[in-house]
Amino acid sequence: MKKSSIHLLLIIANYSLIAQPGKPIDTSSRKEYRETATKINDLVHTRLDAKFDFSKSYMYGKAWITLQPHFYSTDSLRLDAKGMDIHKITLVKNGKESPLKYDYDNWQLNIHLDRIYKGGERYTIFIEYTAKPNEVQVRGSAAITDARGLYFINPLGEEKDKPTQIWTQGETEANSVWLPTIDKPNQKMTDEISMTVPGKFVTLSNGKLTSQKKNADGTRTDTWKMDLPHAPYLLFMGVGDYAIIKDSYKGKEVSYYVDKEYAPVARKIFGLTPEMIAFYSKITGVDYPWVKYSQITGHDYVSGAMENTTATLHSDAAQQDARELTDGNRWEEVIAHELFHQWFGDLVTTESWSNITLNESFADYSETLWDEYKYGRDAGDEHIFENRQSYLSSPANAKKDLVRFYYNDKEDVFDQVSYPKGGAILHMLRNYVGDSAFFKALNLYLTTNKFKSAEAHQLRLAFEEITGKDLNWFWNEWYFSHGHPSLEITYSYDNAAKKAQVIVNQVQEENIFKLPVAIDIYNGTNKTRHKVLVQDKVDTFSFASASKPELVNFDGDKILLCTKKENKTLDEYIHQYKYAATYVDRREAIDFASQHQDDPTAVAFLKTALNDKYEGLRNFAVTSLDFKNDNVKKEMESVLVGLAKNDPKKIVKAAAIKKLGEYKNSQFAAIFKSAVNDSSYTVAGNALDALLAIDNPAAVAEARRLSTQPSKGKLASAIPFALFDESSADPILTKFEHTPLSQNKFAMLQSVSDILGNTKNMNTFKRGVDDVVAFRDAIPESFKSQTDPIINGVLLKGLATRKKEAGLTEQFDYVVSKLPAEDKKGF
Repeated sequence: MKKSSIHLLLIIANYSLIAQPGKPIDTSSRKEYRETATKINDLVHTRLDAKFDFSKSYMYGKAWITLQPHFYSTDSLRLDAKGMDIHKITLVKNGKESPLKYDYDNWQLNIHLDRIYKGGERYTIFIEYTAKPNEVQVRGSAAITDARGLYFINPLGEEKDKPTQIWTQGETEANSVWLPTIDKPNQKMTDEISMTVPGKFVTLSNGKLTSQKKNADGTRTDTWKMDLPHAPYLLFMGVGDYAIIKDSYKGKEVSYYVDKEYAPVARKIFGLTPEMIAFYSKITGVDYPWVKYSQITGHDYVSGAMENTTATLHSDAAQQDARELTDGNRWEEVIAHELFHQWFGDLVTTESWSNITLNESFADYSETLWDEYKYGRDAGDEHIFENRQSYLSSPANAKKDLVRFYYNDKEDVFDQVSYPKGGAILHMLRNYVGDSAFFKALNLYLTTNKFKSAEAHQLRLAFEEITGKDLNWFWNEWYFSHGHPSLEITYSYDNAAKKAQVIVNQVQEENIFKLPVAIDIYNGTNKTRHKVLVQDKVDTFSFASASKPELVNFDGDKILLCTKKENKTLDEYIHQYKYAATYVDRREAIDFASQHQDDPTAVAFLKTALNDKYEGLRNFAVTSLDFKNDNVKKEMESVLVGLAKNDPKKIVKAAAIKKLGEYKNSQFAAIFKSAVNDSSYTVAGNALDALLAIDNPAAVAEARRLSTQPSKGKLASAIPFALFDESSADPILTKFEHTPLSQNKFAMLQSVSDILGNTKNMNTFKRGVDDVVAFRDAIPESFKSQTDPIINGVLLKGLATRKKEAGLTEQFDYVVSKLPAEDKKGF
């Protein structure tokens, strides 16, 4: 499952929003040890006939479930079956049915078998039932309290702008809302699912479509068959009026199910999938193992995306029009993430939620691998850098083990530890053992455990077998413990002894780390690498050098997951930028110079960095410029004009236009007027904002013209900003208030922020701020480290600053009153 990364829209989408239905629990209860589910019976095969009642949002199910005792003999069977009406349970033998007694508490079925069955002895039971997902009582957990398993979207067609759909969401244990099963990740089974739907709809499920039968009542029955075993939470059903766009990989179907209006751009969104399949097949040494790979979008989806075997479900936020895609496909890394799960999560599945790192850390790291392969090392390094910062942004993350046997609720493990920290750990492991050993170990892990479940030690054993190294220290340090190094690094040179010295002090409160790392010594352009082992509270390393090096660079590959302080000078950072030259080396230099913009040398360097070879760093350099410094504004003007006019990357062009807008100089009007017609919504939106600051009538005229055309993203917020009047606030705030916690609500924050920034009406302002605060407070606790810095630190604090500068004291006081104590500092 993919939960978010780059855009505010995707923050929750990148971090799982699935909560599970369940009996009420005491959420204040202490953390408990979570053992792997005991196997009494094993699932073997499930056949399901499903019919849907759109008027009631019910599913009428008939399930034939084949099982066998795992090892010990048993005369009973316990199935998860949440909130169902059970009509009939029988034993099926030789084509005949025999009634079975059972107990049901509306949560689990305890079935009394007809006799004792020995280990490995198969039997089949039949259950006829009604699933009522909208009536299931949901469990309060650390994620959104909505996990009905089976979702009827606009079932009566009452919402004119939303299609009628059905989709399912199983992870963690919600598929048992619509299918009686043993809903645990260490179970595996094959399946056959038949769905009877209105004839106008298409269907999607796991495996291959084996038959379609038209019925006399205008419905059609589609049967999908999955011949290879997978976990119950990966079962999927999708129904709707979709366009199906087909590609292929080695003769296997690769297909994309999208709203029909997005059919023309479906390949622009999903079309790299075959290349991704080929890439992941190559690096793992395991060719894509399943019969097909389909991707489908779902409206009102409760998360970002879900890796159902052969049938990934994406939020409808994946659907972007052609203009949105000119800024880059914001969903590409999600597509890569879910695809890699077909190996890590589906082919080999975590045996327990405690070991979710085996699924999610690999999927998270797959995004780095894809970016590195497709767009170059800078892109891969940028992604893993952002992952590290995401994890490091919240001190609470440092208290959680990667393999987590103690937690309150299973949803708690879907967080920045299992995702970005886990990905960063794999990046360090890859660097330590080398690429060849890393990917051979992945191959061994996958081939040894295929179609099975696994725990973290099995991954360690695969790496040990390939490398010949004892890696318990690495697993104990990074998998079975918590935290990260916090380093103070001091560089010095002893002229008499002709030695460069590096002192590394681990200042974190817990856990001294063992860190194999490279230290690079630069004499001019010549680099000498020294591989060292940091392993004590304080380590001192000395290296012979005939003269003082221009640069000593600790962690030369920039792979460590850590925080650090270094005593480098500006000249050393500039040398690092020129000659060490990884993405992080260059970013660190830009960042340091941006903090010293009163120094002419730093300003000259930043001017150079505006033309960095990588667009991500050009963008970072632009946004780092401090225009409170008049010299900086003067020095950067010509370069920014060039970027605004000519940079080939839309994100850089948009950033440069936004920065030029801060000059409030009418000589740039022609640039802005031209850019409002740019194919990029971001470029056009930033240009309209900039034009508004220097030529209000022209900007209003452009906004009126543009308001007659489709718009999204930044342009969609810039147009009402230019045309703002108080009457426009009510419909936008009303829509925000009635939108459930979802990606769509995140997307609306920009429009709400624009209203709050412009309104002088205190009642409107209070209402909007209260709406934002209610939204903030409704976000699950485990995700607040991601969302609070945006909502409090950017949106609300930004509003406070704006109102203070405008002299709107009452509005300023009100928004400050809604900030947490730590964010009120400075006001």
